[in-house]
Amino acid sequence: MPMQKSKRSRMRRGHGRSQFFLVPAGWTTCPETGEAVPPHRVSSSGWYKGKKIFKTKEEKKAEAQEA
Repeated sequence: MPMQKSKRSRMRRGHGRSQFFLVPAGWTTCPETGEAVPPHRVSSSGWYKGKKIFKTKEEKKAEAQEA
């Protein structure tokens, strides 16, 4: 079984792991509402790629009151 010549120190181990950091994803702004949204996600107001995907609770309540 192969054996290592010497133990890798904590400092050298840490220097290697310093490259594993995560880069934060860039946020986009919703063109309809102007709020900051993570990429490839539906905004809290229900918009995605310029289309209305779902209705919010406030919109559902307004429709129920009108009907």
